[in-house]
This record gives sequence, C-alpha cells and structure tokens, in this order.
Amino acid sequence: MAFMIRSAFMKSRTVLPGLCVMRTMSSGGPTPPYTTLSISQPSSSVTYVELHRPEKRNAMNKAFWREMVECFTQIAEDPECRVVVVSGAGKAFTAGIDLMDMASEVLQPAEGDMARNAWNMRRIITKYQETFSVIEKCPKPVVVAVHGACVGGGVDLITACDIRLCTQDAWFQVKEVDIGLAADVGTLQRLPKVIGSRSLVNELALTARKMYADEAKDSGLVSRVFPDKEAMMAGALEMAREIAGRSPVAVQGTKVNLIYSRDHSVAEGLDYMATWNMSMLQTEDVMKSAVASMEKKNPKTITFSKL
Repeated sequence: MAFMIRSAFMKSRTVLPGLCVMRTMSSGGPTPPYTTLSISQPSSSVTYVELHRPEKRNAMNKAFWREMVECFTQIAEDPECRVVVVSGAGKAFTAGIDLMDMASEVLQPAEGDMARNAWNMRRIITKYQETFSVIEKCPKPVVVAVHGACVGGGVDLITACDIRLCTQDAWFQVKEVDIGLAADVGTLQRLPKVIGSRSLVNELALTARKMYADEAKDSGLVSRVFPDKEAMMAGALEMAREIAGRSPVAVQGTKVNLIYSRDHSVAEGLDYMATWNMSMLQTEDVMKSAVASMEKKNPKTITFSKL
C-alpha cells in the first residue's frame, strides 16, 4: 500500500505554470489508489489535496476516513512537500458524514456483552478521530479553502488545519446534535481554541445553526473571505507559495511550536521552544536567510535543502 500511495503522489507531480488556478488545480477525478481524494502538485513544494466526491457533495464515506490518514501520513514524510492546500470539488466543500455509508459501522445497534460493545465503539471513534488529528500532526502547514457548505465533519476537518480561507457563499454548521450525538472527532476540542468566544462555540454546537462567511471571519474561524472559489484558490495557492519559499526548518518548527504552545502554559511553551531551537538554530538556513535579508533579497530566491 505504501508503494501505491507513493506512486500516486509521484504520478501527479506535474508543475503547471501561471495562476489560472481552476485549471492548474483541477483534478478530473480521484488519484489512484484513492477513491475520495485527488492529489496534485500545482506549484513547486505545494501539495494539493481535493476532497473528490462531488456527486455526493464530498460526503465522508468509510473510504474517506481511511484515505485521509494514508494521504497525510505520506505527506508528512514527503521531503518534496513543504505546504498543503485542501479544498473540495463540486458545489460544496463537504456535506459531512455520509450517513448511508457509515450507518452499518457507527449507527447500527450492537448485540452481545455491553462492555465489549462499548470497547469496540471506543476503538471505532478513536480511529475516526485520527482522520483529522493526522492533519494537525503533519509538520507541513495546511491551508484549507472552503466554498459552499462545510457541515459536521467538515468543521472537524478545518479546525485541524492551520490557515482557513472561505468564499463569500460559504457556511459552517456543527450539525451533530441534529442527528442525536455530540461531535466526537475534534470540533468540540478544537473549535474553542480557534474561536475566542466560548459562548459562541456553545451556541453553534448546541443549536446546530449555520454560521455564514462574514460571521466566520469576525469570530476568527477564517482569516480571509474571497468573492468566489476561483479567487479563493488563487489566494490559497499564492499563500502556499509564500510559505513554501521559506526555510522548511523554520516553517515546520513554527507549526510544531504553535500547536504545542496552544495546549501548554507560556512557561512550558518557552521551555519547549528553547529545547527545540538549541538544535534547529544550527541550521544552514539561518545564515542563508540572514545573508539574503542583508542583501535585500526575497526569501523565495534562496535555495533551501529538503527536509
């Protein structure tokens, strides 16, 4: 399987010039061995992951939950990749969980010993949690671009990403209470870290109301709103190029320490940072960047080694 995944990445690595993003980032279909994802490289060191079940509004079926883990595990280990862009094909980012496909595993009443049933359900839930935790664990920054609906599992997904962009027609919904459950794969844990207002998080999670683009930006869920998908994808790719042009030692170290500091005290974060940089500051990238800065050169003109 690892060889097949690597082959899929290598076959899709066609660098296409220009900023006609809807052409250069168009997939045409899932990238084998995946059935729900399309993988490409629209620019040097940038990997593009597109949710690709447009006929189902990118609803998350059983294959999706497995393939996201395989995909981001590969990306994390890929020295050619320095930043990731994620979006959805078709008319919406995602409609969330595919209830028809998932019902047999998570909604069908179990029979037999209650403790064993509960143990097995916990195993299933933690497996699904990894689908989005793998995005957060990936050392490469992940930029997610949302258009149209972002429902249920979509909110779980985007809150695990590092930078969130959306179109003016985008809307977000923590849908789980409407189908009789508490969100269990990341939203309730990450959304309060993303949005400053605990009251607003509680409101969204308890009422399942829709949040539209302007409110999403005002609350901090997204950092930028674009007029349409084409403009958003152009902006996402340009942002990814900017990130990819910096030292991968600096960029990946920044992501790791931002996430660590989010979940620890200031003192703990500083101590971890000191330990991190006592080795990372010895990179050749620091000297290269310093020389370029003194010569007033753009960081993107520097050739950094793979990481």
